[in-house]
Amino acid sequence: QLQLVESGGGLVQPGGSLRLSCAASGTTLNYYTIGWFRQAPGKEREGVSSISRDDGMTYYAESVKGRFTISRDNAKNTVYLQMNILQPEDTAVYYCAALLGPTLTFIEELYDYWGQGTQVTVSS
Repeated sequence: QLQLVESGGGLVQPGGSLRLSCAASGTTLNYYTIGWFRQAPGKEREGVSSISRDDGMTYYAESVKGRFTISRDNAKNTVYLQMNILQPEDTAVYYCAALLGPTLTFIEELYDYWGQGTQVTVSS
């Protein structure tokens, strides 16, 4: 059973940066594609970024391209989301999720495991 724990959220001013971590336990992340999702108040959850298990290919939502970078350290069983030039519209609870396989996707139903989320608030 894979468990995922997000960390690194917090309050940041517009234009600032945060790095989120998604730490896995229970089994290796090597078999999983990892996705980051977010849910803002009153809105549906949306995909932010995904990184493949096999070749490290990445995928980003248009709204975060050029500002966010996803990476993984399989030795540490952790995936990161570096978020730069944060804007108030990035305010949300951020979740990581694991998909058993190589598919890069934001289809939530394909993800097998989810973390509890970490709050990111961008405000002056």
